[in-house]
Amino acid sequence: MTPTDSANTPGRAWIFGDNVSTDLIFPGRYVHLLSNMPELVGHTLEDARTDYAPNVKPGDFVVAGENFGMGSSREQAPVIIKLSGARAVLAKSFARIFFRNAINIGLAAIEVDTTGIKDGDKLTIDLEAGVLKDQASGIERRFEPLPPIMTEILRDGGLIEHIKKHGDINL
Repeated sequence: MTPTDSANTPGRAWIFGDNVSTDLIFPGRYVHLLSNMPELVGHTLEDARTDYAPNVKPGDFVVAGENFGMGSSREQAPVIIKLSGARAVLAKSFARIFFRNAINIGLAAIEVDTTGIKDGDKLTIDLEAGVLKDQASGIERRFEPLPPIMTEILRDGGLIEHIKKHGDINL
């Protein structure tokens, strides 16, 4: 499921705190698994929540506070979140390199106020309209929609697929 698909299909919220580093997303002790992505994905975010990787479902959401993706610029951090099945990462703010890497590999990274969202809440997101809805609490949050080129990149599955499809980036 791409982040632009099924805006009205709810996904579960997986709650994380502030300052989730790329080391928490992709623990360095598993760098030897880079040639075995399915096994590596089984360790996604395990140092932050041991229950995430074995239980996340396609279309779920990683929900965090401030400065998500801080630390090293491991491109594999957003890759394994995407491969785990997460539709998007919702956070109050992102480390810039994580944000850019996420969009480039086709994982929506949305800056939105996540206050009040609880673990397990069912969420929907409309990227074009800039609306996040929490079905459990009735919370509806607006966020600045991504620029159209970023939404196209997400829809195409990432920057490489976008360039293959369009031949170049037309800004």
